[in-house]
Amino acid sequence: VQLQASGGGLVQAGGSLRLSCAASGRTFSSGAMGWFRQAPGKEREFVGCIARSWGTYYADSAKGRFTISRDNAKNIVYLQMDSLNAEDTAVYYCAARAGSYWATRQQDYDYWGQGTQVTVSS
Repeated sequence: VQLQASGGGLVQAGGSLRLSCAASGRTFSSGAMGWFRQAPGKEREFVGCIARSWGTYYADSAKGRFTISRDNAKNIVYLQMDSLNAEDTAVYYCAARAGSYWATRQQDYDYWGQGTQVTVSS
């Protein structure tokens, strides 16, 4: 399984970005997908995930501002980020797991993308 994250960049505080994660190499629609992020000097942390049946779950820091969706026909999962602030600056990673249900731990994911940088200027 290969995951390719894209869509990162520089945005002003209060702005929006949409990240994409394109998956290939397996039946994309069968498993859950997650987003994580790692800020400078910090550990990688869970952002949110989407189950096979479209249910989503978010970290408290993402609730109300971030939205995850998926297009199974295109094998793409999206992370729409609104009302961004400087604390959202990080490298964002997408991940895939064989299981179809939510998962918030890194070790529950089987495949990882290379990450895309998001920088929010204040």
